[in-house]
Amino acid sequence: MAEPPPGVAAPGGTPMRRDGCKDDEGRDMDTPPDIELSISTDKLGFIVIKARELDVKVDPVEPDPGSNPLDDDEREVLEDYADDPTYQELVDALESLNEDELVEVIALVWLGRGDYEPGDWSQAVADARDIRNERATAYLVGTPNLADELEEGLARLGLSVEDVEEEHL
Repeated sequence: MAEPPPGVAAPGGTPMRRDGCKDDEGRDMDTPPDIELSISTDKLGFIVIKARELDVKVDPVEPDPGSNPLDDDEREVLEDYADDPTYQELVDALESLNEDELVEVIALVWLGRGDYEPGDWSQAVADARDIRNERATAYLVGTPNLADELEEGLARLGLSVEDVEEEHL
């Protein structure tokens, strides 16, 4: 199917983004809006770090190796054991957020995966607030590539947690 011309909605969709396009209110769609998040970059950075640690986990090769980690090139740190605190640390970080912060994390994930444009930030937040429920933490923890989606969402708003990540790594 041929791609619609710039600014024309795809069948059943919203107008497609093109370099130099303006949204319905005349704002440049390529320039991130000035957004001030209620969640701190420190909290977001911690969530990104924990989500990235969880993303790289693999099934254990040996259920109970009992060997010296130095002999195994410290591979055990990447294996997903039941007593590994990484999952719980991510859950705790998300559950410690207040309502506004959690809604912003959900909206950032949606922005990062391309469900919304930066100019639609207030709508993304409103939609996240509408669907937010007691399963929001499980939804976020179960999101594939959560760290990447959060970082992409931040980048699309002209923000970054790179400094926070560097401090903690």
